Amino acid sequence: MRLPLYALSAAAFGIGTTEFVIMGLLPDVAADLHVTIPQAGLLVSGYAIGVTIGAPIVAIATARLKRHVALLSLMGIFILGNLLCAIAPSYWPLMVARIITAFCHGAFFGVGAVVAADLSPPGRKAQAIAMMFAGLTLANVLGVPFGTALGQAFGWRSTFWAVVAIGIVAALALIAWLPRTLGRAEGNMLTEFGVLRRPQVILAMLISVLASASLFSVFTYIAPILTDVTGVSAHGVTGVLLLFGVGLTAGNFAGAKFADWKLMPAMLAILAAIIVLQLVFNLTAVAFIPALITIVLWGVAAFALVSPLQLRVVAEARGAPNLASSLNQGAFNLGNAIGAWAGGVAITAGVSYGSLPWLGAGLALAAFLTTLLAMLLEQRAGATVPCE
Repeated sequence: MRLPLYALSAAAFGIGTTEFVIMGLLPDVAADLHVTIPQAGLLVSGYAIGVTIGAPIVAIATARLKRHVALLSLMGIFILGNLLCAIAPSYWPLMVARIITAFCHGAFFGVGAVVAADLSPPGRKAQAIAMMFAGLTLANVLGVPFGTALGQAFGWRSTFWAVVAIGIVAALALIAWLPRTLGRAEGNMLTEFGVLRRPQVILAMLISVLASASLFSVFTYIAPILTDVTGVSAHGVTGVLLLFGVGLTAGNFAGAKFADWKLMPAMLAILAAIIVLQLVFNLTAVAFIPALITIVLWGVAAFALVSPLQLRVVAEARGAPNLASSLNQGAFNLGNAIGAWAGGVAITAGVSYGSLPWLGAGLALAAFLTTLLAMLLEQRAGATVPCE
């Protein structure tokens, strides 16, 4: 059943490209639309808020659809949103277009993760989810660097036109390869919100928020960090982003293997690594080679968390997997919004670009402590989290 996973991965590639490519184009967008870089950074927050708000709304709206129909409908929203981004005449229309695009994000990854897990045998569910999220990591290896280069060469709007084309190709792959036998969510979607009364579900989503905020408080401003602190040229940023994406891809699959082995200890180890790497980045950001090594290792650790966290939420939300999986995507993106906003506030308050990793390390520490609390509560209750 690899072809359906490849189709999901292709769609994830398009979604990941449109989500992350804006970071490499922040200076270009800010200059063209006559806004500051922190204001342009709010386009990241706007997208993330769109995912957060849209995830439960769209999950409910598509709940009674067969899953392949729901996924195709969501890709339609994605294509429309990027088309509106490409033709946006000014800052606020672009912000609205980004939010429209974001509405498909949470529900797509939420439903897609459930489909990927359902198509996989026991003991390989996290790896199947990782296969879908591989598209997201490949977006950082290929989509973001080349999208950044395209935007720098031909204007940032050209990047969004390219993403529209990617969306069309991904939709065709979904039509060709997704099984028509995929069912629909069982039960009443509204009553499934009762899953949010489970402490472990809330803790898992809080970890997602904090871990994502840690990443985006720094990564949103990676282009000015590299140019102003490290001394990388604007075109050199593309190469660094490509290598960062390689790290994300490696971390995605490594994290999935650890999650299928021992979930909570793996999460604690990964978060500890992120804290250390953020602290190290404060020192290495001033020199190219040390900064590059740190960024790649940071990418490995950052995305190693994605599949374990998604699996944790689905496992704890038994009886409401579609909704919980979608809501966790909202949690990730709420963290994106908080991180981008917090980084912008810090810069506006006078914090240098090179000091932003201190903020990222603090947020990662909060995620580590929340994970430790969840693990201790689970052990006290004598619970064993199922991974199947």
